[in-house]
Amino acid sequence: MKFLNYFIRKFSEKVPRKWPIPGVNHVILVASGKGGVGKSTTAVNLAVTLANVKGLRVGLLDADVYGPSLPRLMNLSGQPELDKQDKMIPLTNYNVKCMSMGFLVEESEPIVWRGLMVMSAIRRLLRGVAWGLLDILVIDMPPGTGDTQLSISENIPVSGVVLVSTPQDLSLSDARKGAEMFKKVNIPVYGIIENMSGYVCPNCGHHSNVFGKVGGADKLSKDVGVDIIGVIPLDGDICELSDKGQPIVISRPDSPQANSYKNIAERVLELLPPLADPHQ
Repeated sequence: MKFLNYFIRKFSEKVPRKWPIPGVNHVILVASGKGGVGKSTTAVNLAVTLANVKGLRVGLLDADVYGPSLPRLMNLSGQPELDKQDKMIPLTNYNVKCMSMGFLVEESEPIVWRGLMVMSAIRRLLRGVAWGLLDILVIDMPPGTGDTQLSISENIPVSGVVLVSTPQDLSLSDARKGAEMFKKVNIPVYGIIENMSGYVCPNCGHHSNVFGKVGGADKLSKDVGVDIIGVIPLDGDICELSDKGQPIVISRPDSPQANSYKNIAERVLELLPPLADPHQ
């Protein structure tokens, strides 16, 4: 916690609103209206696909201050080192530069902060990290429409947001609120990903709609005028490999599940303005 407090004090300077992060070409948010819908798993597989399949320079920021999951999902641990400007050097795995509050505190240590402290920490995670040159910074957002969402939308230009939901009516209702919130702060909503979209038994092949009728995001898509850019089934392999810090797009790159994430990455790149040559 001493490292974290020093970090926040060191980068307490005010910065202009909507000031780009130096060296970062595009920022993409992966968000959800509620927790437990697989948003972080989606963010990780999207970032890893962009880096390893598309050959882009990619960073991944875990913006969930209270419940960071990136260290486990990316199989990373330890505190970041500081460069000569006292900016934190991201930890790297699977060719993705990563930063998370989970690197700054012990895994079992809770973050007990009010909103202003959270907003301050988010600004430091954006400005106090030596990201270097990135084509895309993927930000794994906390669920909901609170302080973190507002802080990020006010501080940096965001190219677009991808919303993750399950087919469950409650999740879809919260996703609708998220879509409307991002529209109000002028962040383009690139699309909706329907995650945990049915379960197929690996033994008998029986299909079960665990979280509601498959295709439940269709109505939401039409109501808010946003396309569905991906449908990912509930799959035990995704869950098991994620817990081990092995994204399925790396550990089983030819699987149907990995192909689903690759298709989502392809769609996101189609919606982004043209990227510069990643090797320049």
